[in-house]
Amino acid sequence: MRLLVLYDLDDLADAEPDTVRFRLYRLPARLADPARRRWLRIERTWPWATAFTTCWHRLTTLPAIT
Repeated sequence: MRLLVLYDLDDLADAEPDTVRFRLYRLPARLADPARRRWLRIERTWPWATAFTTCWHRLTTLPAIT
């Protein structure tokens, strides 16, 4: 994941797997399910909120494996 989506983020480009797991996978967020759509509401004050959203957008735009 670091090579695909975290290559230009200063704090996470050379981070160890435990650091990436601690910062990105344990996020303070709520999963809301209104009107049959799922929304992940991330706290704005979380220090790695922009890193997570950047990572998520880059992962979702990767082409499918064929």
